[in-house]
Amino acid sequence: MAYQHSNKGVCSISTEVQLNEDGTIGSITVLGGCNGNLKGLSALLKGMPAEEAIRKLEGITCGARKTSCPDQIAKALGEALKAQARQ
Repeated sequence: MAYQHSNKGVCSISTEVQLNEDGTIGSITVLGGCNGNLKGLSALLKGMPAEEAIRKLEGITCGARKTSCPDQIAKALGEALKAQARQ
């Protein structure tokens, strides 16, 4: 299942999450932001249970900002899990 999240409070614009039926991460694509870092993070998260990734990324900040690209990925994953549960 693919889910698109509009990022807020960060340099990146959006996060697309592809979840497998078992709740593991199939892929994550972030538009904008620090390209290399986000590609690396996405590669590390592939295959991980979405709930585990959320626990690890949720609440990470970037400088003085109250959020970060990893925090926005956690938000996208949480929303994707909720959408998947409704299907």
